[in-house]
Amino acid sequence: MLDKTIDSPTAAVSDIPDGASIAVGGFGLVGIPARLIDALRKQGASELTVISNNLGTDGFGLGLLLEDKRIARSIGSYIGSNKEYARQYLAGELTVEFTPQGTLAERLRAGGAGIPAFYTKAGVGTQLSEGGLPARYNSDGSVAEFSRPKETREFGGELFVLEEAIQADFALVHAHKADRYGNLVFRKTARNFNPDVAMSGRVTIAQVEHLVDAIDPDDVHVPGIYVDRIVVVGEQETGIENRTLTEQEA
Repeated sequence: MLDKTIDSPTAAVSDIPDGASIAVGGFGLVGIPARLIDALRKQGASELTVISNNLGTDGFGLGLLLEDKRIARSIGSYIGSNKEYARQYLAGELTVEFTPQGTLAERLRAGGAGIPAFYTKAGVGTQLSEGGLPARYNSDGSVAEFSRPKETREFGGELFVLEEAIQADFALVHAHKADRYGNLVFRKTARNFNPDVAMSGRVTIAQVEHLVDAIDPDDVHVPGIYVDRIVVVGEQETGIENRTLTEQEA
């Protein structure tokens, strides 16, 4: 199918089922596919596994799915300033798999490139490789599930840990512009995790600010072969994750 445009965010996410794994682009509040997340919230899918650097903030982005108790498992780098994320994790309502930021990006990229696993030095000699990180708590604060040890191997006299690639059922990304064939261009820091996420999805859905007739091949950040659906949402305003005021401004 050459023309990959979809009429609305609602139509674009309509077939995401309960229990699906979903990779979501963005970093903090930058490059977040907020319109697709809003549509998924209204669609109603639950028991989701979400792979994303973080889970948004309270009241925005993936934080909205958290508030609705729609996420069962999170794979990401950090909790950030999302108080509901921390509360659900510590209360035993959410299973969490932490992974270093660079490792997460490479796991997503590897999933799209058909590489099943890779070795990295990140995390060697820590609980990340040796196991024992709390993945899920009980409601009384005791640990219900620990992370498992990972395979390690020596190369050139140094130890490396094996990390498995991530291929999600669906991927949601935000791009600055696209053509009808699905070729994507990201703007400045909004590129962040979006290219790796786009590669990792078995079905990749992109919300874009602008639809153009053609993109110079040298300007393409993600080729259309990785993208299945395009929905035009117009320009998206980026919120402020943490606001710091001087005493006078406060």
